[in-house]
Amino acid sequence: MGDIKEEDWNLPECKYEYLDHTADIQIHAWGSTLSEAFEQCANAMFHYMTEVDYIEMKESYEIEVEGHDMMTLLYNFLDELLFIFSAEPNYIARKVQIEVFDTTAFKIKAKGFGEEFQLGKHPQGTEVKAITFSNMQIHENEGKCEVFVILDI
Repeated sequence: MGDIKEEDWNLPECKYEYLDHTADIQIHAWGSTLSEAFEQCANAMFHYMTEVDYIEMKESYEIEVEGHDMMTLLYNFLDELLFIFSAEPNYIARKVQIEVFDTTAFKIKAKGFGEEFQLGKHPQGTEVKAITFSNMQIHENEGKCEVFVILDI
């Protein structure tokens, strides 16, 4: 885990929504770039698990993932973030920032800004069991990119 610099304290505008889905939840996230849409999707997942206002940005946590196409890259990105929440260090991010977004080699290097999840401090939202490929969509248009991901809850 790493330190947080002054410029890391800037929080992005919320560009996601939760859509109803039978027995699950669908995240619709968007941004001006595909990288921003992926970041917003990650933020939405963490913010669904607890109330964002209770997450302090105490430390950063870096992840690196790969895929063999954009769908597996998005899946692996969210799955790795879910793993660091579900296992040691039980890390929950208030903000996720992608530092490297390689759409040719399908690689992401990202940093989460948050802290260890603690019952009693963080209200327990809905448990996310898994990321799914079901109805996963990635739309890249000039000026607006969108992703849709269903989380198994």
